[in-house]
Amino acid sequence: MAGAQQKENYQRILDKTLEAIVKEGRTPRLLLHSCCAPCSSYVLEYLSQYFEITVFYYNPNIYPEEEYRERTKEQKRLIGEMKTANPIHFLEGEYDTASFYAAAKGHEKDPEGGSRCFRCYELRLREGAKTAKEGGFDYFTTTLSISPLKNAQKLNEIGIRLGQEYGVPYLQSDFKKKNGYKRSTELSSQYGLYRQDYCGCVFSRREEEAFACG
Repeated sequence: MAGAQQKENYQRILDKTLEAIVKEGRTPRLLLHSCCAPCSSYVLEYLSQYFEITVFYYNPNIYPEEEYRERTKEQKRLIGEMKTANPIHFLEGEYDTASFYAAAKGHEKDPEGGSRCFRCYELRLREGAKTAKEGGFDYFTTTLSISPLKNAQKLNEIGIRLGQEYGVPYLQSDFKKKNGYKRSTELSSQYGLYRQDYCGCVFSRREEEAFACG
């Protein structure tokens, strides 16, 4: 369609960033927001070759609390068991569910993948940018783009904007590329990771249950 905005190739942008890092001979510090252990598996395998990574587990959207605790436990277990090129650190954010419900207010009935999700992206990425600035990190990014159900274009747009706002570069990426999602399923099987059957929030859970009931 004439005049339509061309989508960026975020994998190509990431490749160029990584090439520059290798040429400089440095190991930058990356704050990696993670939504869950399965999605982080490939990203950690891939990016630990280039960065010293701190996994930032901030997901106040997850419902119920028992689910949140289970996913947190699996994230810690994966980090402890995975062999990576550089060490992986773990930082848990606050489980402040009120912030998620405030962000979702008025969008409770939005379909999965719509405006409510974009607000959730921003909530978590903003906390990531803020934490990256406070910790003196060189970059921040998120594992979210590895999912075929997540909008990589929107994630990168939000990340770039927040990076400019907080003064920490957003590592542009689309981790589903290069068979990233496929590799994450292989690693999940290898480590016996718990894989949830819904995105995380109460609204996505209701959608999944309604679909299952058919």
